[in-house]
Amino acid sequence: MGSYNLSHLDQLESEAIYIFREVAAQFEKPVILFSGGKDSITMVHLAQKAFWPAKIPFPLLHIDTGHNFPEAIEFRDNLAKKYGVKLDVGLVQDSINKGTAREEKGVNPSRNTLQSITLLEKLEEGQYDAAFGGGRRDEEKARAKERFFSHRDDFGQWDPKNQRPELWNLYNGLKAPGESFRIFPISNWTEMDVWQYIKKEKIDLPSIYFSHERNVVNRNGVLIAESPYNTLLEGEKYEKQVIRYRTLGCMTITGAVNSDADNLDKIIEEVAAARQTERGNRADDKRSEAAMEDRKKQGYF
Repeated sequence: MGSYNLSHLDQLESEAIYIFREVAAQFEKPVILFSGGKDSITMVHLAQKAFWPAKIPFPLLHIDTGHNFPEAIEFRDNLAKKYGVKLDVGLVQDSINKGTAREEKGVNPSRNTLQSITLLEKLEEGQYDAAFGGGRRDEEKARAKERFFSHRDDFGQWDPKNQRPELWNLYNGLKAPGESFRIFPISNWTEMDVWQYIKKEKIDLPSIYFSHERNVVNRNGVLIAESPYNTLLEGEKYEKQVIRYRTLGCMTITGAVNSDADNLDKIIEEVAAARQTERGNRADDKRSEAAMEDRKKQGYF
């Protein structure tokens, strides 16, 4: 009877907390993949609720490309201290140095595809058998194919045609030696749900999610921030604009949006009127029609 009195956000929260507890029961060494973005921050908040008053029983794992926004790195470190959780950082540069990953060439190189290599190396090094991700089905068509418990083979690869059925809230975490799972507790959430939940729970976020001035260049309709990792093309120049970010990734590929939304109410209003998904301004997703799915098959988040 009581469940019928739950709000929409309460139901989503309850579902996510149930999944966190299921993973704690079924797996030996889970880890929370943490990017510093709003979805992974929301996941950490949910994990705290799931196990309160005990501490979160999983470490955070951040795959650092070396091209991150400074605001996100500072926020990451402060959040780990706030929640008292171990922070495990995998550096893409380390993978490049030892020859398992190769730096892209050209004037607009991205390390985003290299993250998969570093991630798989860190999962193996830490012997993590389940990794929580903040992916949501409304973000992108490849992510819409995910289950809550997403099986990965012993090479860390994802086969969208060979996923297990999930009936009601029954999740099958059985695996052979070397296999693992990616877990997506907020799969059923939308971007609007996340923002409304952040407002309801008063969750802190990196400042770049809110309107601010920044030097950007318009490259094929994507506003890319000035950084040491970008090279201007002929005829390009940086211009100071009032922008914010809807999604958070590397500075080389994450596009900003023009916005004066400097508080949560304005952001929620802006998201409600948006006609493009939050990843619509990600240059890495524009490389091909199946860019995200290809990366996921190789071990991406």
